[in-house]
Amino acid sequence: MSEQLKQVTHVENIRYDKEREELVIIDQTLLPNEERFITLTTAEEMYDAIKLLRVRGAPAIGICAAYSLYSLARSIGEETSEGFLTKLKEQAAYLNSSRPTAVNLSWALGEMVRTAEANLDLSRPDLLEVLYRKAVDIHEDDIAKCKAISEYGLTLVKDGDGILTHCNAGPLATSRYGTALGPILLGTEQGMKFRVFSDETRPLLQGARLTSYELHRAGVGVTLICDNMASIVMKNGWVQACFVGCDRVAANGDAANKIGTSGVAILAKHYGIPFYVLGPTSTIDMSCPDGDHIPIEERDPDEIKTMWYEKPMALPGVKCYNPAFDVTDHSLIAGIVTEKGICRAPYTESLRALFDNKG
Repeated sequence: MSEQLKQVTHVENIRYDKEREELVIIDQTLLPNEERFITLTTAEEMYDAIKLLRVRGAPAIGICAAYSLYSLARSIGEETSEGFLTKLKEQAAYLNSSRPTAVNLSWALGEMVRTAEANLDLSRPDLLEVLYRKAVDIHEDDIAKCKAISEYGLTLVKDGDGILTHCNAGPLATSRYGTALGPILLGTEQGMKFRVFSDETRPLLQGARLTSYELHRAGVGVTLICDNMASIVMKNGWVQACFVGCDRVAANGDAANKIGTSGVAILAKHYGIPFYVLGPTSTIDMSCPDGDHIPIEERDPDEIKTMWYEKPMALPGVKCYNPAFDVTDHSLIAGIVTEKGICRAPYTESLRALFDNKG
């Protein structure tokens, strides 16, 4: 692996310094112009880091939440096991309220709480050590899952293909190779060449600030386009596949991802281009029957009107609708790529099989 590529795939976007007992993340809101690491020490700082997108990407949010809850557990003063668990659940609920759509957040926090519940008979130092190891396991598990997702995804494209992606699902949003960008980075590592078209991803520009940043640094041929240019590059025959990440997948295969994703899927269907969703099984919510039951986060209207602009681009009284995500109907998805394999329609059967088969 080239040093250039390794700097991207091995970036420590989230790390817990056990010696200092500090949780450190890259502040993604400052990229690509500044690479700054910040330390999160209080529950409010951890909540804000997730809410304000200093850490973002469904798997990365889950990893950060796990380390956050361990860090907060260290400061719980209740002497009884029951008091400790009650306080831990309160902290988990607080962190979980930061963003409603990404299921990895609630999943990781649930894993940490269940681990505490199963080990309440331990001494406090031993219980804290078990919680720390659980957070590390969640992190290491995501690294392994991203590698497996990348390998499965790479079978869907060939050398020289054009790939269009929306938002950011690379190492910054996950760990190691990433999900939607994983096959591209893994293929590059193996000597393959791709032509990647990165949607800028309005209004927060994750594609411009993060995806093009990661791919350019890794030596991948990337072309940044405005979101409304996706149709013309598809019509020109420059795109052979679409790869996107996901924040939640319902039991029927409907997938929530960054706003604008469903439009990409509709265009891809029109032009006969396969549209793939890539994510770990922790992103699949089998308790959610379909996309209509996925909560969609709405964000501050000023992200549309004033962010990135020297002067506001709309009058103060103009109303804005700013959903952070949309849902791509399962009928538009050619395959859902997980660490256990590629699921195909009917998704009610193939997704269920992932969980029926514990191997």
